[in-house]
Amino acid sequence: MSNQRVPMTRQGEQALRDELKKLKSEDRPQVIEAIAEAREHGDLKENAEYHAAREQQSFIEGRIQEIESKLAAAQVIDVTTMEKTGKVIFGTTVRLINTETEEDVTYQIVGDDEADIKQGRISVSSPIARALIGKEEGEEVMVQVPSGTVEYEIDEVMHL
Repeated sequence: MSNQRVPMTRQGEQALRDELKKLKSEDRPQVIEAIAEAREHGDLKENAEYHAAREQQSFIEGRIQEIESKLAAAQVIDVTTMEKTGKVIFGTTVRLINTETEEDVTYQIVGDDEADIKQGRISVSSPIARALIGKEEGEEVMVQVPSGTVEYEIDEVMHL
């Protein structure tokens, strides 16, 4: 993995730290216990419990490495400490109004790993976020979507 810093919100960092703690303090000991228990059942070649536990252990260790790597490369950005300029930047929450339908949507611009459209969090590398970054409240933005182009007005930029 490159030495490139990856932007992450304070909440995203905390979620990864919480998952890492659970993997190390709960999941890893449970799978080690399951492997020991399965070993007691005899022949390992035909022991499905043993192979399942080893596979689970491999997954857990891989995920621990992945999270540690992400945290090492993270550039945590706490938008609540930044000056409110009305400009869309990483971490801000933006309320948009579709100029054609008058529908409004609210998105928080987050790191790639934190994105969850159902929660209103979009990746900083998504087409909508790329179109919004650097723009200010009141500006209109054209966003390329699969069904064509949508025009939004930036109604409000919030530092939540």
